[in-house]
Parts: sequence; C-alpha cells; structure tokens
Amino acid sequence: MRIARPSYRYALLAVVVAGIAFPFSRIASAACVVAAVGVVYFHRDPARVVPPQGVVSPADGEVTVVREEDDGLRLGIYMSGWDVHVNRAPMDGVVEAVEHVPGSNKLAFTKDSKHNERLRFEFEDYTAEQIAGTFARRTYSYVEPGDEVARGQRIGHISFGSRFDLVFPPEYDAEDLTVDVGHRLYAGETVVAPQRAAVDDDAERSVTASA
Repeated sequence: MRIARPSYRYALLAVVVAGIAFPFSRIASAACVVAAVGVVYFHRDPARVVPPQGVVSPADGEVTVVREEDDGLRLGIYMSGWDVHVNRAPMDGVVEAVEHVPGSNKLAFTKDSKHNERLRFEFEDYTAEQIAGTFARRTYSYVEPGDEVARGQRIGHISFGSRFDLVFPPEYDAEDLTVDVGHRLYAGETVVAPQRAAVDDDAERSVTASA
C-alpha cells in the first residue's frame, strides 16, 4: 500500500519504541505496534481516476464552507482522522508560489480556523490552502514554484486531521458548485464544479492520478 511521503518516519518511530518497550511491557509494546499500523493507515495514498471533465475536489472530507469573498469563491473541506490526507490539484495550472503562513491552531472545522497556520499554493488563477488544526501541525508540499501540474495530480499532504480550502478563479460563483455544505468529497474524483471556458482549453492535459 502506498503511503504519503515522508510519513514512514512516524510509523518507524512507533516500531522502534515498541522494540525498546518490549522487554519491560508487552502491552506497551503492542500499543506502539498498533499505533504504527494506525499511522500507516492514516497516511494511505490510494490511486484515484480523474473524471474526464470538471473541477475536482482537492481533498477527501466533508464540505464545511461555501462562501463568496473578495478574492473569490471559497470551498472549505474538513478532513477527519478517517479521511485520506493527500491533496490534489483541482485544475491544471502552473505553481506560482508555495507560501507558509503563520497563525493560530484552532479546531479546523470552526470559524476561528480562518486565522490558522497554513500552507498556501498560489496558481495562475486560483489558490489552494492546507490549513493546520489543533492536532495537524505538519504540512507538506510536493510541488515548487514553476511546476506545471495536471488536474488530479498530488500536490502535498497534511498530517493528523486538518482542513483544505480552494479559492476558485474569479469567473466562478456559488451557483457553479455541484456540491454544498455537508457533502462528502474524494480528492481527484469528486467533481465540485464544471470547467469554465477559461480552463476548458487545458482539459487535454488531465491524467489519471495513479501515475
């Protein structure tokens, strides 16, 4: 089973502790082994098949925010501890910047999380944000400025519960969404909006996420 990089080290740490604890307490050692299995499960990275058209969800989870703001339509997705935490590009594009934004660490599903620490991916005409929560303090980018990404391509992951926000290009509004608050989404597979004319020309570059 493929897991998100570089998450092996979390599982390895639990295994090492299990070995150290074994001579003193088999229960504690077994608990560490269970923790290692849990870490691997949490960081699983399944293959996804990208649909032929449409803006795809950048994250697994539940829609908790649909809001029109000054900088565009915002879609917020809460990732629970049971969700896959690998994030994917919702549209084709070129990465213009990857920026760490310091902030607080409030619960990711609350309104206060708008001030939370985050990792922001700036594309030509849209923005994607990994938002840290109370327990999620580790965000990872797989891309760098200048990289060209395809719709559904892995762009990063975040460890141990969190939220992911997508700010759409300016031509989108709430009526374009095919999902709403409370809907469950799957990264790279769930279509959250149709592709507008500004991005339709690039549809040919979309690939299956199993690559």
